[in-house]
Amino acid sequence: MSNQPLLDVITYGEAMVMFVATEFGELSEINHFAKRAAGAELNVAIGLARLGLEVAWLSRVGHDSFGKFILQQLAKENIYSELVTIDSRYPTGFQLKSKAVNGTDPAVEYFRKGSAASHLSLVDFNPDAFLNARHLHLSGVAAALSDSTYQLSLHFADFMRTAGKTVSFDPNLRPMLWKSEQEMVCHLNQLAFKADWVLPGIKEGYILTGLTSSEAIADFYLEQGVKAVIIKLGEQGAYFKDYQGNQGMVPACFVENVVDTVGAGDGFAVGVISALLEGKTLQQAVERGNRIGSLAIQAIGDSEGLPNRAQLGEI
Repeated sequence: MSNQPLLDVITYGEAMVMFVATEFGELSEINHFAKRAAGAELNVAIGLARLGLEVAWLSRVGHDSFGKFILQQLAKENIYSELVTIDSRYPTGFQLKSKAVNGTDPAVEYFRKGSAASHLSLVDFNPDAFLNARHLHLSGVAAALSDSTYQLSLHFADFMRTAGKTVSFDPNLRPMLWKSEQEMVCHLNQLAFKADWVLPGIKEGYILTGLTSSEAIADFYLEQGVKAVIIKLGEQGAYFKDYQGNQGMVPACFVENVVDTVGAGDGFAVGVISALLEGKTLQQAVERGNRIGSLAIQAIGDSEGLPNRAQLGEI
């Protein structure tokens, strides 16, 4: 009998300690930073946990103060952390981030090469934990860290599909982590084809498929067996289409003051995944995705704007 907890969602990836400038200016000139946790998959885990879902996050962190800080954040957000390995051989990555000006993308510098998380491999797979989860969320960031993390992503997706679970995939393109754009496109599409729900941005969709229209991008994945494709269109909202031919556009939520755009896509994923796991329609899921994405960009930091149930309200 497994002693693993019953989970709604399991995800994995790299968390870094993020130092966000508390004043405007070039990173080289900043003296004061606020310390936070960052990472695409961790952001999604935090957002889902705040909505009351049982979430596990699998990773490796260094045996250092940064790794300890990440574990403290997991505990604070009620995320199951028993699948996190403390690796004494390699460090926890970190990043520096400038203070965003008028909603523009901040400057970010990464210090992650050779991190503990980049050494994740098949030895980190715990089948009992995955069997006890309803859903797996993957992103292209974890897949890009190393050859072993890419193979691990494929293995997770195959395992969950065979077990009859659902899989979501956010491409989250990070071209600088790949040897070439061709490799990135090939590898991430192979991963996307194993997912039930694929959530690219419109620019990502063009890079991955060579197609320009939302419907053509959606059809590209639907023809490979994906069940639903939801495409983020920024200020225009989002487009969705499923394998039955249902499709639609959902307008964006108006935001008067955009503070920090980083993490908007992760917030969108939180909304879509949580709603679909609750049995809501694809339209309702995209509406919630837009809503949470709009809240995420009104706060400094990658996950600070992600709401709990009371803050979300119900759509």
